[in-house]
Amino acid sequence: MGTVIIQSETVKDPITVIGRNAGTCYGSDTSDDKKNYERGIDCINHRHGRTYEFGWVSMVLDGYSAKVIREFYTHIGGSPTRLQASTRYIGYGNFKYIVPDSIKENSAAAALYQTAMLEIREKIRTLEEIYHIPKEDSSMLLPFGMTTKCVVGTNGRNLMDMSRNRECHTAFWEYRDELFPDIKKALSEYSEEWKTFIDLTFYPKCKELGYCPEEKCCGRYPKQIVE
Repeated sequence: MGTVIIQSETVKDPITVIGRNAGTCYGSDTSDDKKNYERGIDCINHRHGRTYEFGWVSMVLDGYSAKVIREFYTHIGGSPTRLQASTRYIGYGNFKYIVPDSIKENSAAAALYQTAMLEIREKIRTLEEIYHIPKEDSSMLLPFGMTTKCVVGTNGRNLMDMSRNRECHTAFWEYRDELFPDIKKALSEYSEEWKTFIDLTFYPKCKELGYCPEEKCCGRYPKQIVE
């Protein structure tokens, strides 16, 4: 299991901040944070999504697979930014890795998987220590299953959009069942306003559409009828 760490740059009161910034553009009195909060709720209820971008989030994602982090990077919109652990300067002769449940549940498959990972570890160490190959070249052996660490700067709107696709049953299991729930949990524990924002705005696209647009429908909503 990976870990999501919410950094102190993250706003504590995203709904209030949304309302305050919206109020500035409405010519409203923004000196009362209670009114700012109420205005922020109105923005959410009326789906004024651009205002959500003022809910800035800074977090560290640690211990998730390189594969799922590559998928995370597809959600680039507005101002999100990120930095990832280097594969040029960090030695990976003892990298950690993810074992999918489908492999864990099969002892023979699990043994094969572990043997392959340990073999890659050994070959990376040999390339670096015996043949003095630069880290940036020996790391070309690294598999998608290795764990990695990245620092992410994003916002409420980007995360809301992410929820539409990554809370769908068709999403990659590590994203749907581990990474995204961990992000939601960490933000909800960071402040009560983030919990409220998440409860109001995070859900799969079928809930917004009222039907399922996916080819493989889970049955939560009726499948889209294509004429």
